[in-house]
Amino acid sequence: MLDLVAQAWQVMETIRPKYSCRTCDKIIQAPAPAKPIARGKLSYAALAHIMMAKWGYHLPFYRQAQMMAAKGVDIERSTLSRSAGYAAALLDPIYNRLREIGRTRTKIHTDDTRLPILAPSTGKTHKGALWVYVADDRNSGSREPPIAWYRATMGRAGESVMSELAGFAGTLQADAFTGYNQLYKGGAIREAACLAHLRRKIFDVHDSQPTELSTTAMAGIQAIYRIEEEIRGLPPAERLAARRRRTRPLVRALRRQLMRQGKGLSRHADIAKAFAYGAKRWRAFNRFLYDGQLEPDNLIAERAIRGFTVGRRNWLFSGSFPAAERSAVVLSIADSDDLPDGIPIKNRTRFRELTGRDSD
Repeated sequence: MLDLVAQAWQVMETIRPKYSCRTCDKIIQAPAPAKPIARGKLSYAALAHIMMAKWGYHLPFYRQAQMMAAKGVDIERSTLSRSAGYAAALLDPIYNRLREIGRTRTKIHTDDTRLPILAPSTGKTHKGALWVYVADDRNSGSREPPIAWYRATMGRAGESVMSELAGFAGTLQADAFTGYNQLYKGGAIREAACLAHLRRKIFDVHDSQPTELSTTAMAGIQAIYRIEEEIRGLPPAERLAARRRRTRPLVRALRRQLMRQGKGLSRHADIAKAFAYGAKRWRAFNRFLYDGQLEPDNLIAERAIRGFTVGRRNWLFSGSFPAAERSAVVLSIADSDDLPDGIPIKNRTRFRELTGRDSD
């Protein structure tokens, strides 16, 4: 039988008696237990629960305060928010280390989504953005731990990505956002497009008004993905050999169809626009045929950011830009399945200010 034991909040009281020596009059007392936040009232476990409920299960702080009140715990949501902010600051060293390690990988997936940020004293929101960067090569048999990190920005501009990926050299798998174009000019970063975006554009037309053109194109793309499903998890060399033997003829046939049939259509037709999207970026779409480490699409990044978009429906916006940055930090820690060893705490002064203890 599966039973449910109700969650219980309890107050932990620490008693530290003082002792004095009758001979030397020296007074001794046990040291106070370490707290995650100096003079804070929340334990490590309580903080972890609150932060996971907010960023893992998408429960806004006001809902958490209501749930805690139902169990007899009277705590303001402002206290929960402020405490989560302090706790997120403690994660900064790990977050920065994740970014450092992630940018040393040879392939990164990226995507972004809107992030409304409240403008003070106006009741309106700024058009912010949340970017995700994912280094995950498990599909090509790699045993390196996947790393995902997020960055919050006040706008959606290519300069944000250029700043974040400064010094990165390798392949960037992303959508066709024009803000990425500047990254590819130097040659250090190669563009790999997302075949799922092309499939989505063709499917939208096919779903509303199926034609022989859209049916044939969808069948060709589905055949490519069936092969990808079969070779998922194999080493890059084996994936590359399978793609050369089985996938390349399908891709070439798809390209011939896009080029030949697209010419006979009005450029204003929806299916023609979808075909033009593929033909214009064909070199980037074709990249995975020459590198067994690459994926045909950017779904790794899209899946990583999906949880955030679900939570956004509940809390609607971030209260400030620092709060948006805090969300990026916590999401980065929660979404990285396995952290590398030897992550140093560099900002020891800040750590001591927040916790009242040394980082050691």
